[in-house]
Amino acid sequence: MHRHYCAWLLYGLLMLLSTAIQAAEIQVAVDRNPVGLNESFQITFTASEDPDGNPDFAPLQENFEILSQQRSSNSSWVNGKSSRSEQWIVRAMAKQAGELFIPPIAFGADSSKPLKLVVNENTAAPQGNDDIFLEVAATPEQPYVQSQVLYTLKLFRKVQITQASLSEPEIKDALVEKLGEDSTYATQIKGVDYWVTERKYAIFPQQSGVFTIAPLILNAEYMSNQRQPRFNGFFNRPDTETRRVASKAITLNVQAVPASFKGPNWLSAESVTLSETWSDAGLQTKVGEPLTRTLTLNAKGATVGQLPELLDKTAIDGIKTYPDQPVLKEDKESDGLTALREEKIAFIPSKPGEYTLPALDIAWFNTKTQKMETAHLPSVKLKALASAENAQVPAPPAAATVAQEPATSQVTTSPITVTSSSDTRFWQAVSATLALGWLLTIVVWYRRPSAKVSTGKGVEQVPETAMEKTLKRACWENKPQAAKQALLQWGKAEFGAESLGAIAAHCAEALREEILALNRLLYSGRNQDWQGQALWQAFSAKPTAVSSDGKNGDGLEPLFKI
Repeated sequence: MHRHYCAWLLYGLLMLLSTAIQAAEIQVAVDRNPVGLNESFQITFTASEDPDGNPDFAPLQENFEILSQQRSSNSSWVNGKSSRSEQWIVRAMAKQAGELFIPPIAFGADSSKPLKLVVNENTAAPQGNDDIFLEVAATPEQPYVQSQVLYTLKLFRKVQITQASLSEPEIKDALVEKLGEDSTYATQIKGVDYWVTERKYAIFPQQSGVFTIAPLILNAEYMSNQRQPRFNGFFNRPDTETRRVASKAITLNVQAVPASFKGPNWLSAESVTLSETWSDAGLQTKVGEPLTRTLTLNAKGATVGQLPELLDKTAIDGIKTYPDQPVLKEDKESDGLTALREEKIAFIPSKPGEYTLPALDIAWFNTKTQKMETAHLPSVKLKALASAENAQVPAPPAAATVAQEPATSQVTTSPITVTSSSDTRFWQAVSATLALGWLLTIVVWYRRPSAKVSTGKGVEQVPETAMEKTLKRACWENKPQAAKQALLQWGKAEFGAESLGAIAAHCAEALREEILALNRLLYSGRNQDWQGQALWQAFSAKPTAVSSDGKNGDGLEPLFKI
């Protein structure tokens, strides 16, 4: 009985888990937030796959009046993968002001998440009985220097506009960015129905002091309802009227950087996040091979020009850093500007060991709390392992060393070892076999065809291999990727090395520097800037740092010099 109970319990848990995994995710969004009381707005529910059932919008009616609803679907096929989404669009109007929640909407067994919506009291009132008027607002009106100010324009009209032109916000010593697309909705003011077109801007004052945002000017041509056409023919143009409407001016009192700020770069924002990722989650690499760190800084309510550099330029003994070009991006949403800075840095160790990267701190001013904060990443320890081609070669056995040393006239004393006749015969056979091997080697050496070609000028030249021809062509045609592949083929055959950094460790200084320069350029992505003639000249002159007789000489280069 107990076993059956456990089996049913396990089955029920698996079914619940399966249902959770298969549940369709339904996103909910509004076209703007906040909204005004008696203003219509749009709620969009989006599902990436078919939900369990049709939506039940009844919970919406507690705080919202549903004006209309519609459904649409979208399918796409990109890079061999198909995707499909379903959308339900509801146009609604709030029944009361305040902080309201769009409740979870059930789609059968699936459900959307709640969303907070701010509903403000309507403050606009028609100027007399105007058919068209403008309303502008700026938040905050006492910002800090380089802080974001949201400037909102609303065009109210109860007539049909045929043509219109609107000036842009003008303010001295400030950056002005338009945010997103215009939104259009209906509202009611004192019993009068109006259509509203809303447009938003982000303004970043660059100097402290008092500044004025000049009034916006609207020139509009609209159809007159009070006049009848002169003729009732089909080709008659209806009568229109032209109006010029101006908004009010807004004054900003821009404050200087607070005296309490001690950071090198002033950064003000609504929120800041600092994150990092690594090409190897274990934070380790081999000597001569790169380990890539990606740093990402996100700031809401800031421009990319305000974001500081993230690379710590403090030198670390035994490791070189190669930063890539930063990625800068700005997202212009209806609620403000969001700036992103992404930096990729390659760390290439020149010797094995552990290396510590210092902590990273970005000081910033929170415009919501009016307090200083710090975005922090802790210090990081990297581990560099010795590559296989740099492992120490074990010393040969003592007997082999003695056999290869040339005979000398120096007399040394050693204990006398008495061997049996069988041991003597064994070593005589070994000596005879070795002597025969040496004779065969000499015969083959002298009888093999010469690999040298006469140039006609008394100088003999070794013909180029297929790999060398490939490398030469890649260098002269300035093709860095082709040169890399040829070098990898050569390095694997010569040294067993499988990376450009490892190959460079075995090469003479000139060639080593050219290979490392090629490696850095390939990593940076600026392949079109490469000129390969210098690499080919260095390769042709002296490919390796070890001489042909296997002796390093007195001027031995270090294995790694990066």
